[in-house]
Amino acid sequence: MPRRVLARALGVLAAVTVALTAAPLTGTAQAHSAKSGTLGFSGEAGEPVSGGQSYSYTADAVQLFDVQGSNDENGLTVAVDAEQGTLWRLLIAAPDGQKLTEGTTYTGARQWPDARPEDPELQFSGTVDGTDKWCSTNSGSFTVEHIAFGPYGYVRALDATFEQYCNGSTVPLRGEVHAVMPEPPAELTVGLTTDPAGTVDVRDGRATIGGTVTCNKAASVRVTGQVVQAQRNSTPSASYETAVACTPGAPVPWSVNVTSQVPDTAFRPGTATVRGRAQAGDPDYPVTADTGQQEAQVTLSKV
Repeated sequence: MPRRVLARALGVLAAVTVALTAAPLTGTAQAHSAKSGTLGFSGEAGEPVSGGQSYSYTADAVQLFDVQGSNDENGLTVAVDAEQGTLWRLLIAAPDGQKLTEGTTYTGARQWPDARPEDPELQFSGTVDGTDKWCSTNSGSFTVEHIAFGPYGYVRALDATFEQYCNGSTVPLRGEVHAVMPEPPAELTVGLTTDPAGTVDVRDGRATIGGTVTCNKAASVRVTGQVVQAQRNSTPSASYETAVACTPGAPVPWSVNVTSQVPDTAFRPGTATVRGRAQAGDPDYPVTADTGQQEAQVTLSKV
């Protein structure tokens, strides 16, 4: 997700659930608990977000400690849900078109929508006991001391410090975050087969076809395609779509019933051409696993 879209998702902290994508079949990033991590920050009296207090959290003592990066490695968010009603979110991003780089200090950072494309982006906000702590405007800087990315912007490890001035205050909030995440999950793969035999009800021309889908991790797989039968005087055809709750370990069956969508035609016993493809959004990455279109010859038997 582009960083400015990512920033919009953090606008109302009480409702944030840290997702990097939301489009159908492109996957939604899944939250992962850090193997180890700390978030600490503080501000003097008059600093709006910290309220002049110091806070410190460790990954093993909170409900959620998650770091998620954008697909292009331009930005990332840190999510810490300490307890019901208390959470914190940090967003940092390099200027548009650049990747976050280890050993770099980014100055002149602002939050969306004030950040220009050439500006780095910084936003640190939270909710404490149900009360939002966030800035209408801000300025600041951050240093990426160490960062390691995995597939599709997955953050393996992070060490960073940040400084934010909120709502024109001259009193800064200063903080640092350290995290080591679990090993990146495998990318989703899906498979599709079509049974070589199907059935057709000669009374109404309804054909039944099926097959199996496979996956290497749990996913909702969408199977779509067409059935076409070349007859002497007509060519009945129909499109189909079905969803399969796929779990790894064994092929999962799918089947559909179709009637011809071509007026005055009906499927009959004999050979039909079945085209199909399987697609599923990866639950861990913003990508879609896709078998591509496949074609098979299916013999329809009378029932």
